[in-house]
Amino acid sequence: MSTTQYLFSGFGGQGVLFSGKLLAYKGLTEGKQLSWLPSYGPEMRGGTASCGVILSDEAVGSPIVTHPDVLIAMNLPSLDRYEDAVVPGGWIFADSSLIERKVKRADVKTVYIPATRLASEHNMPKLANIILMGKIFKELNEFNEESIQATLKKIISARHADMLETNYQALKIGADFE
Repeated sequence: MSTTQYLFSGFGGQGVLFSGKLLAYKGLTEGKQLSWLPSYGPEMRGGTASCGVILSDEAVGSPIVTHPDVLIAMNLPSLDRYEDAVVPGGWIFADSSLIERKVKRADVKTVYIPATRLASEHNMPKLANIILMGKIFKELNEFNEESIQATLKKIISARHADMLETNYQALKIGADFE
């Protein structure tokens, strides 16, 4: 059985919940069992927002992610809060544009990507989260073009259909970043 727990965290407005939704729908398109548990509340207005996603080959018993296999930290308060919760051998992805310190743990794999800076440089200021997702998919060997295209068509509303290609390009920027 394969189960992976993800925890997304950042400031409200950074697209943390949308990133979780992207991962959850990608899991659906690949036939996975899943749980998507966003955190709603005042944190969506600038405080720390979080979202837990569990992808599994079997039914998911509890939607709560307490010890993630993968942490996505989009700001320093998120890294400070959740770094110690990641399982040994897990992954931490950090937006190094907004997080200046290094991860303190030596028992996790850490990937730093300046997602916010890259988004700004590519005139995609609201897509740092998607750039980060591209890097995650690449590092975890989950960048399946067919699955990603199908997922984007599901989660981007008809009203924003013009953003399909832009979101895909943002994923590619993240995946191609070295």
